[in-house]
Amino acid sequence: MAERRLTLFEKFSYGMGDFAFSLPWNMVGAFLLFYYTDVALLPAAAVGTLFLLARLFDAVVDIGVGIWVDRTRSRWGRTRPFFLYAGLPFAALMVLTFWVPAGLSVDARLVWAFITFNLLGLLFSLGSVPLAALLPMMTARTDERLQLSSWRAGATALSVILATAFAMPLVQALGAGNPRMGFAALAGVFAVISLMFSLNLFRTCREVHYDPTPATGAILPAVGRMLRNRAWLVTFAVASLNFVRFGAVLSNTPFFALEVLHAPWAISVLLPSVSGTLLLGAVIAPPILKLTGIRRGWLGSIAVALALYALLPGLEGQPALFVAVFVGSSLAISVTTTSIFMMAADCVDYHEWRFGVRGEGLLSSGISLATKVGMALGTAGVAYTLGMAGYHSGEMSQGVHQAIRWSYYIWPAVVLIAQAAAILFWPMDGDHARIRSDIAARTAAQGA
Repeated sequence: MAERRLTLFEKFSYGMGDFAFSLPWNMVGAFLLFYYTDVALLPAAAVGTLFLLARLFDAVVDIGVGIWVDRTRSRWGRTRPFFLYAGLPFAALMVLTFWVPAGLSVDARLVWAFITFNLLGLLFSLGSVPLAALLPMMTARTDERLQLSSWRAGATALSVILATAFAMPLVQALGAGNPRMGFAALAGVFAVISLMFSLNLFRTCREVHYDPTPATGAILPAVGRMLRNRAWLVTFAVASLNFVRFGAVLSNTPFFALEVLHAPWAISVLLPSVSGTLLLGAVIAPPILKLTGIRRGWLGSIAVALALYALLPGLEGQPALFVAVFVGSSLAISVTTTSIFMMAADCVDYHEWRFGVRGEGLLSSGISLATKVGMALGTAGVAYTLGMAGYHSGEMSQGVHQAIRWSYYIWPAVVLIAQAAAILFWPMDGDHARIRSDIAARTAAQGA
């Protein structure tokens, strides 16, 4: 019997499941550094350390959640219970993260920030790891996996637009000019939206392809097999680097727009361009990557993005042209970003082909870990740059000005070059059919 095709609403619900978790998380990526330094008045260097320590904690948490998913058996399946039970606490922690009490000492405010940010990251893992694991369970069709990946990338783009283009105007409106109240109120609005789509994901999306037998055995050998999965290693590398760039650009853009371009309006234009172009990328990436394959598609897109990025420093005095070139580079990058979720699903097939087990949860934990560690490294890099340059809220020296300016260009260029090197090792271009045929033959032989 032919496999049932996914409905449009199932694809939409899967994509908006990403929206449920990425909307608050993108607000964190875009504005938490600015909120900590300029609203909660925390030292920039201390905030950089906070981000790094939190993500070291996540390195353990994400792997643990992935193993938990693989060993979960319930009447709702392996992934859906997480969407049901993590949604409400994640929404609550979002509000607490953007509500650092003003009356506390600096040390106490740092402790508050550390605890709430770590708990928010933990709850993000409890949603994002199962979400990534769900994709290969929903369908085995390559075209539908690419469609789900595109829907997810489009939802990510939509979350970035809402979390960036409208964030500062909404902070002003909701707080009546008080940024402390405005950030807390906006976090509350985003928390409600997040909970709504998380519950819809639980209600709508079903698991079709998975190993129904309980996962057993020692954990370390399973982790060892994951680290020998070449497809997973490449996906983890390019995803981590993607979010290093993403985190650095998002966190640095408010400072860049205010202190280099001297154009506060540019915050609401440049930030959505970083990922808002994923809406177009979700449309153009599937036919491009179907024609070129992953390796050639990535290399061509990165070459275009680097060429455009090299023009930006000379265009700072021409805002309209600067924005146009920036959007063009972001669109080229979106072709690569769109394919990351599909690559993560392909890692499961490659793993089963190599080792005879699927391990969707454990493998998918790498994508969540890449997201958070990458964004944390990018944000921490910007925070340390500001701290070493002597940045203080309301004060601007020439050294700080140059640090903001060049970090806005150098971080993305270095990351794109590193991604181009990593994608050369992608092992599955042209081999999907053979790998799945081998898996089917092995399964048939075991059944016989």
